[in-house]
Amino acid sequence: MARKTRSSRSRTSPSASAMHQSQTRGVGLESTVHTMLTQLGEDPTRHGLQDTPKRVAKALTFLTSGYQQDIDELLNGALFPIDYDEMVIVKDIDFFSLCEHHMLPFFGKCHVGYIPRKHVVGLSKIPRLVDAFSRRLQVQERLTVQIAKTLQEKLNPHGVGVVLEARHLCMSMRGVEKQNTIAVTSEMQGVFRKQQQTREEFLKLIR
Repeated sequence: MARKTRSSRSRTSPSASAMHQSQTRGVGLESTVHTMLTQLGEDPTRHGLQDTPKRVAKALTFLTSGYQQDIDELLNGALFPIDYDEMVIVKDIDFFSLCEHHMLPFFGKCHVGYIPRKHVVGLSKIPRLVDAFSRRLQVQERLTVQIAKTLQEKLNPHGVGVVLEARHLCMSMRGVEKQNTIAVTSEMQGVFRKQQQTREEFLKLIR
């Protein structure tokens, strides 16, 4: 009696599907940039601009790669049980993002602190979390809140504090044209919000 064989029908893996979607987005972005150059009065076929649509599409795909980042996957396996209840701070984290209003960059430093309850997160995961949320179309205020709330939800610490300091090119290159202006935002969760002493300790340590 002949043995039944499994269907040899090919299935598209999630990674292959994601790659196809990325390639499709890239082609669409290239076409959009080509049209934009034309609308600006440029010639997309001239030597200096021939590869510009492809370069811009690649850059935008990287600068918005946070949309494809799974936060649970990012933190999975990086939470460690520990008997430690003092403040943990990772400061001066460089970040770059795109303002959702003008799609111009804003960039600066992010400072993160938390007081563990039962677990700590691998130190490298905090900058990676900052990247995951900053590599999107953003406003600084929302970016600050997203980082703090995610750490509060995933770690369940006694509290979290996040401070962002950033320069916005939409303020430097256009509009008010103030080149030396720095925007500062903060989000305090748990004891960082409720206890002034904790908040002041955090703010002192990140200076």
